[in-house]
Amino acid sequence: MNKVLRIAIVDPIDASRETLKSMFLNMDRVWLEADCSRYEFFPDVVQQTEPDVGVVGLDADPDKALDLITRLRSEVPNCSMLVVSRSTDGQLILRAMRAGAKEFLNLPLGIEELLEALNRIAEQASGGASSRSRITKVTAVVGASGGVGTTSVAVNLGCVLAAQNNAPVCLVDLDLALGDADVFLDAIPEYTLADVTQNISRLDITLLKRSLTKHSSGLYLLPRPVQLQDTQVITPENLQRVIALLKASFSHLILDLSKSFTPIDLSALSIADDVLLVTQLDLPCLRNVVRLLMSFDEFEGMKEKVKVVVNRVGHDSGQIGLKKARETIGRNIYAQLPNDFRVMSEVRNNGIPLIEQAPKAPLTQAFRQLAQQLLETPVNAEEAGELSGSGSSGWRKFWPPAKTKKS
Repeated sequence: MNKVLRIAIVDPIDASRETLKSMFLNMDRVWLEADCSRYEFFPDVVQQTEPDVGVVGLDADPDKALDLITRLRSEVPNCSMLVVSRSTDGQLILRAMRAGAKEFLNLPLGIEELLEALNRIAEQASGGASSRSRITKVTAVVGASGGVGTTSVAVNLGCVLAAQNNAPVCLVDLDLALGDADVFLDAIPEYTLADVTQNISRLDITLLKRSLTKHSSGLYLLPRPVQLQDTQVITPENLQRVIALLKASFSHLILDLSKSFTPIDLSALSIADDVLLVTQLDLPCLRNVVRLLMSFDEFEGMKEKVKVVVNRVGHDSGQIGLKKARETIGRNIYAQLPNDFRVMSEVRNNGIPLIEQAPKAPLTQAFRQLAQQLLETPVNAEEAGELSGSGSSGWRKFWPPAKTKKS
């Protein structure tokens, strides 16, 4: 936190309210404006004191507390809501997040856990009017073709974000049949996405956290199922619940999609804030980029999410030029990742991410730049839309002219 956060607390349970007060009073850069023992009085307290963060104890009456959060989200949108509760029930956590809570923490609180939550709230608030309404940013990574390096991008981007953002990041491998994110991280996970969804009826945030594998880089991994038959238990509805619970604990989620655009993939695309469409500078890949962009136009809000990332730039002299690629797809290139066959071969074979294997390599620097763009740089209208005068004509070059009906 680089500024003092003003806090107001409401919790009808005296013991937990006093514990919270004691914790806040012993924190630097936190000013306790007020504490309140009645949910019904808290809106007036917030209106009078104008705190940056409202801390709501949920356990005295969860329904009243959630109604209060919903009301405050509408009446005082500049006040971020932080919810605390002894409950780890997944449904209650989802209700709190949907009501407008920015953070959900379990009691008893640890000082480091509380500080991290306040830091995330402060960082979001510092973005001003341009900051996103949600704390967790979800990035889906999808390839324009097989073999373009989608998993490599997802894994290395996740590791860089975990180190660069100084906040928890989780990678979910949604290539359910052939995903290999665990191989890239040289990890032998104890649990998979199938284990999580098979326990969906009793899934809570504690169980979910125990199911993740943490890499030395700081990245958490939820891998694809081990057995092919286990993929059947994963549905779009189950995935949405898993993602919602992950959003309560992580600042950034990376979703590594398959190349099949299954219902699971489409559900992930709808959840994502950003979609990195990974391609190479060859005709088959660019043709698929055009096809996908045309298809994405049919989904509301999808066009603004998609960011084209060109991988293996400089792979050979026969590549299509970047200028020609931009003209063809009718969209700016969001990021370029240089080709480095030697380093990437070492990374894959050793199961060590770039940030650890080759921290100073140009390719690693390119991933750092991509991470910064996702964290800080808003997408402008030109990047999100078609290039003036080149979009539609470029797309049509890949498709035969429509046949006209004979009269």
